[in-house]
Amino acid sequence: MNERSRTTLLALSLAFNILFLGAAIGAASMWYWRSEPSSETGQRGLWRAAKRLPAEQRQAFRTMLTQARREVRDETSRRRRSREELAKLLVQEKLDVPAINAELDKIRDADAALRSRLEQTVVKFAESLSAADRQILLEGLRERRGSLLRWLGQLRN
Repeated sequence: MNERSRTTLLALSLAFNILFLGAAIGAASMWYWRSEPSSETGQRGLWRAAKRLPAEQRQAFRTMLTQARREVRDETSRRRRSREELAKLLVQEKLDVPAINAELDKIRDADAALRSRLEQTVVKFAESLSAADRQILLEGLRERRGSLLRWLGQLRN
């Protein structure tokens, strides 16, 4: 092995070690700094808004949301198909603007229907709560970024 190949091999080894070390540090920092405690892993979306409610009410809220999502499953499928169709239309050689606008309208209508159904579910659930528990739910909704009911975060008591 000559000097040049030894230098190249050493440089490659050093680069690989630096890459490996960086990946290990990155993985460790992601694990250490993750924002969710392990007990909440898997809880996404509106379910997290009820995390401070008593266990029975949390479960009732979760059940209501699950039922609402089942009821809008067809709407969700239509929205997904419209988005796929939109993607196909956008990559065509010649854009069909009326067809694109029609798909956008379908997506917008489906999004509004889904949002409306989830908001109705949250309001229906809030009716079953005491004033103190509604306050807890409101605080949970305020903490959510991108909340369907984000305007609640702007309300003052």
